[in-house]
Amino acid sequence: MSDSSDNPTGPVLEARRLKRTFREGALNVEVLRGIDLAIRPGERVAIVGASGAGKSSLLSLLAGLDQPTDGEVWLAGERLSQQGERRRGLLRNRHLGFVYQAHHLLPEFSALTNVAMPLIIRRLPRVEAEAKATKLLERVGLSHRLAHRPGELSGGERQRVAIARALVSRPGVVLADEPTGNLDTRSTEAIFQAMLELNQEMGAAIVLVTHDLELAARMDRTLHIADGLITD
Repeated sequence: MSDSSDNPTGPVLEARRLKRTFREGALNVEVLRGIDLAIRPGERVAIVGASGAGKSSLLSLLAGLDQPTDGEVWLAGERLSQQGERRRGLLRNRHLGFVYQAHHLLPEFSALTNVAMPLIIRRLPRVEAEAKATKLLERVGLSHRLAHRPGELSGGERQRVAIARALVSRPGVVLADEPTGNLDTRSTEAIFQAMLELNQEMGAAIVLVTHDLELAARMDRTLHIADGLITD
């Protein structure tokens, strides 16, 4: 596979023959049985399937947070399994953004600092990191909440902070695992619209794991996982 910087139309994230087996007592449980998947720049992909079908396991493998039993994951032209943990962390910070059902914001820090954190970790000057974070928080309608900590925000506001944090480093791909699962209908629509608008403006691909088939239908394509395989 060529480096994505030399081939901008090639996949930004790719899985090849991906398998994941877990040990439960005396049994080997095969959760993923050979996944092939390619995500192209700016693409919006939904992944749906029953509970236990392997959706979240697939997302963990795509993010390099877990290692496959067999197969390969390529991110921005680099094979994750060939990288050490430090290099995988650098690739995640540079090329991936994450939004989860549980927002995973740092409770002791303000919304502004939470969003700026990926850039601070990258050693960007704090003033510059916070300026970029401020712009994104304004973009998701939270200019009046910069100094508030997560505990002072509503569920929908916390998810908007999480989306801003996911996009502040301008990643190639955002991995979203049930980001609206705990929200009411109005908040779900607001969060989803924010993700789509930022996808269009910033060009980051979105991989959305969801149980909501109506949301999935609004993506560019929908992949169904059943028995550890993509059935489409």
